[in-house]
Amino acid sequence: MILVTGVSGALGGLVLAGLRAQPDLEVLAGSSSGDGDAVRRLDFDDPATLAAGLDGVDVLVFVSAGYAEDDVVFARHGALVAAAAAAGVRHVIYTSLSASAHYTSISVPHLWTEKQLAAAPFDVTVLRNGFYSELTVGLAADAVESASATGVFAAPFGTGRISGVSRQDLAEVAVRVAAETERALKADEVSPHAGRTYELEGVDSLDGIEIAELLSESLGRPVEYRDVSLSDLRTGLLAGDLDAYRIGHSVSLFSNLKAGFLQATSSDLPALLPTAPRSIRAELAAALSAGAVPA
Repeated sequence: MILVTGVSGALGGLVLAGLRAQPDLEVLAGSSSGDGDAVRRLDFDDPATLAAGLDGVDVLVFVSAGYAEDDVVFARHGALVAAAAAAGVRHVIYTSLSASAHYTSISVPHLWTEKQLAAAPFDVTVLRNGFYSELTVGLAADAVESASATGVFAAPFGTGRISGVSRQDLAEVAVRVAAETERALKADEVSPHAGRTYELEGVDSLDGIEIAELLSESLGRPVEYRDVSLSDLRTGLLAGDLDAYRIGHSVSLFSNLKAGFLQATSSDLPALLPTAPRSIRAELAAALSAGAVPA
């Protein structure tokens, strides 16, 4: 039996749907509420729910529980790892963060969790997911109105490039790994993915100039790229309603982007998908062309 956590999120929901489309698998969802069909209560902030939630589970698809201060994430992830070991889970598949982002502050909880998993008694597969293409598409969407009025796409990219990977591609890899692992365990075999760490980086990338060019094509008027300093970025974020820890993570992310660290140099993604990975450039161009980004 497979259980997927984080099913209320975009990635976890896609993984759950993909696994449930497989006719020969028993798949459960883990939710903090436990509401719905084939859903077990699995609340990372209430460790007492974890033992019962993991009862009988062979394969755990552990979608990382971010959106909190690091020590909160440590407690959540540590509790789930301990509960999985106690419940006799045989294989854990963890959605971590790509190596190109390991200088960013958001990598710390992922690296900590990988360390806890490596010391656990079950087999592990680590899916080091790259940055979602949808985030860059969303950034361009937010910039359309301003770019239309000013002819400028202003963003803290420096001269750096960011690689992007589609959530759908990442979900398809997770579904494949989980399904093949469950089938191997049913046959009393070791999963072909046991002990593997896959770098699931995007296969192409964009910089600020190229985003401005795509905006120009969409708007039918020139748009130039203008870099934003990290100081101005931080000032703007402080004026908003972001939690303090998110401000720190955002500045760290764009600092790494400016330094040129967020462009992938290699990826295991093509070898794990049945077709070519989706392109971040193509996804942004298609969204602009289809009017998904309002002009």
